[in-house]
Amino acid sequence: MSRFNPLVERLNPPAIPTVLAWGRAYDGHRGKLIDLSQAVPGYPPHPDMLNFLSEEALSRANVSYGPIEGEQPLREAYAAYVSETYGAPVRAGNIHVTAGANQAFIATCLAIMAYGDTIVTTNPFYFNEEISLSMLGMKVRQVNCEPQNGFVPSIEALAAAIDPSVKAVCLVTPNNPTGAIYPESLLNALFELCEKNGCWLILDETYRDFLPQAIDRPHALFARPGWEKTLIGLYSFSKAFCIPGQRMGAITASPEVVAQVAKVMDNLQICAPRSAQAAVTKAIPALKGWRQDNRAEIDRRAAALKAVMAKVPDWRMDSIGAYFAFIRHPFPGVHAAKVSEQLALKAGVLCVPGSYFGEDQTGYLRFAFANADAETISLLDERLNGFTI
Repeated sequence: MSRFNPLVERLNPPAIPTVLAWGRAYDGHRGKLIDLSQAVPGYPPHPDMLNFLSEEALSRANVSYGPIEGEQPLREAYAAYVSETYGAPVRAGNIHVTAGANQAFIATCLAIMAYGDTIVTTNPFYFNEEISLSMLGMKVRQVNCEPQNGFVPSIEALAAAIDPSVKAVCLVTPNNPTGAIYPESLLNALFELCEKNGCWLILDETYRDFLPQAIDRPHALFARPGWEKTLIGLYSFSKAFCIPGQRMGAITASPEVVAQVAKVMDNLQICAPRSAQAAVTKAIPALKGWRQDNRAEIDRRAAALKAVMAKVPDWRMDSIGAYFAFIRHPFPGVHAAKVSEQLALKAGVLCVPGSYFGEDQTGYLRFAFANADAETISLLDERLNGFTI
């Protein structure tokens, strides 16, 4: 008999350290490693962000316990940001601050679901969320997203997956791993479907700050009357402010959901890091223009990747959006992990195997193109052309 929790013991080791080890094994013979693996902003934090963090780290007030739901000034500042982003009146009472979006997800699931409950997700899926659900003993019902549709799920497939046993539907948009941006019409239809069936709609919008500039707003669901009975939004400050090590995320939901999440958070972490909360409170209004400039920069990087992929016809880009692209590799029958490892060792290109996002995604690789500037991305064609296993 195992002495470990079988729900944890059966899991594979964390995926990203495996990928990063391939990068460390690269000998540099093709030039500098092009790192398109873990989603880490390819530019530094704004100097003011670093100053805010430094100032708040020296505050004696920030070394004690804080409110479980998050610091009130940050909840107010983020609520104002959400209101502006979605054109909806969101209040501080709708916000719960967490230590990153992964914690926001697991705390939300613990608050609204129990062991054995069913949640609908997509295939491909974001592996951290899938692993969290597995550890919690929750049942996952996947909806396949087809490459011919740019990996956007159909409302018909989502509707077919929802029955009385389903407690929640979770979508990641912009999507990780495919980058696919789910259209507002789909989100509206799914909201109505969840509302009708009495299940929650969880939207993980970690990458919403990197939507193409042509998109004015992600959706208007928070402006719908009664949204609080159906919708739960997840967010991460990590990418927009380039502070992933500070672990800062947020939940937008009804005050009733926030109260349930607080019970979970009190036993997970008590409160998110207080100095980082105070720093982000300052940064939300102060760095708005800088974040907009970065959004334009991500657009340029996406354009650079599109130009490169046009030069490597054996590699097919089936989806690209905010931050990520899902690339079909030209080696049928070869596992994505093998391709990814050899691509790192032989070509100095580090990416994540598609199989980490679903066993049937072994023909794909995830390129986190936002990690690299346009000049670096332009080097990809010479490294991909002629690459062999």
